[in-house]
Amino acid sequence: MSKITFIGAGSSVFAKNILGDVMQTPALQGFELALFDIDLERLKDSEQMLLNLKKTSNSTCTIKSYTDRKDALRGAKYIVNAIQVGGYDPCTITDFEIPKKYGLRQTIADTIGIGGIFRNLRTIPVMLDIARDINEVCPDALFLNYTNPMAVLTNAMITYGGVNTVGLCHSVQVCVPELFKSLDIDTTGVKWNIAGINHMAWLLDVSKDGVDLYPEIKRRALQKQAEKHPDMVRFEMMLKFGYYITESSEHNAEYHPYFIKRNYPELIERFNIPLDEYPRRCVEQIEKWKTMREELVNNVNLEHHRSHEYASYIFEAMETDIPFKIGGNVMNTGGLIANLPREACVEVPCLVDRNGVQPTYIGNLPPQLAALNRTNINTQLLTLEAAVTQKKEHIYHAAMLDPHTSAELSMDDIVAMCDDLIEAHGDWLPQYK
Repeated sequence: MSKITFIGAGSSVFAKNILGDVMQTPALQGFELALFDIDLERLKDSEQMLLNLKKTSNSTCTIKSYTDRKDALRGAKYIVNAIQVGGYDPCTITDFEIPKKYGLRQTIADTIGIGGIFRNLRTIPVMLDIARDINEVCPDALFLNYTNPMAVLTNAMITYGGVNTVGLCHSVQVCVPELFKSLDIDTTGVKWNIAGINHMAWLLDVSKDGVDLYPEIKRRALQKQAEKHPDMVRFEMMLKFGYYITESSEHNAEYHPYFIKRNYPELIERFNIPLDEYPRRCVEQIEKWKTMREELVNNVNLEHHRSHEYASYIFEAMETDIPFKIGGNVMNTGGLIANLPREACVEVPCLVDRNGVQPTYIGNLPPQLAALNRTNINTQLLTLEAAVTQKKEHIYHAAMLDPHTSAELSMDDIVAMCDDLIEAHGDWLPQYK
């Protein structure tokens, strides 16, 4: 029996989307869906939820929970990763509260920025442990990484874990539909091309019947900027740099040095930036789970409709050899994006069939877009260097090269803040020399 292993299966809503999709896909019937999580209560909840879905979808997939990760991985053909190391309490709280003491404010803190750096540092060792298990018990498996920070963790699994990995983020497939909906433009017959790095990939071209739609997009975006709306940062970046970005405005507010500034507090109001947004979401989700648990876990009539997440479509393409196109995070091997570093992880269109995930060549990005990407890649690569060498100086380097952090704090304050974060993380971090 072929096997799909879900690491971090206690993320019940996400497990419902990914594995519910699998159970909706004819080519994937008969697979074992192997569940693993360190939170045994949430693992049990997810198992029950998926058993409910199996019944209502008439799926022939087998649902099985494991308390040993290596056993869950043994013989797997596909692996889905959705772990979060350290959780909201204490680690996300730490990522926000200590920088705040230094006057450094964040919105999401899960990609780069000081929060993204420390999220990487505590997650990479766990990922590389998983990689060691994979190399031992399922070395030919395809690893789908959904965990943030996407670019660094995917890079770590490929470069240092030796695992066949693609990183997946739904910001690519929802980019144009959500943009066009907000501007009241019909997407019928529209073609587009997206490439860059995760959470900062670019809508490089968008057209219909050979007509470039960017002039109309920018005209409507400029009009919309006259009033408050949730996407003001991305519209501003597009109007200044020429291209729309895949990930949300609350994310992008902290990827660049232009928006969250102590000396210009009016920018927060002007661009409608939700500071401390991620902790707020975490608290809401924890509270919401109390009622959602009843709807998902104890609902024997639970139903599911196939989502837009890529995982089941990737599995289906590889099983049937019917090609499917995705936006995937892969290494920039051979210079897929020619003016970004070869050692970076990039997000590009990929073709999937029985041969696996095959990325496409992009060439050069417009120079201003490559330059913005490189500012984030600098911090990504130094964070990876810190995790692999366990040298504290590289943590400092990563933070000092981060666009938002370096725009707000002195080098001495950055070093002191990193030291405070290392101490506060305690056993969540390895020892740094």
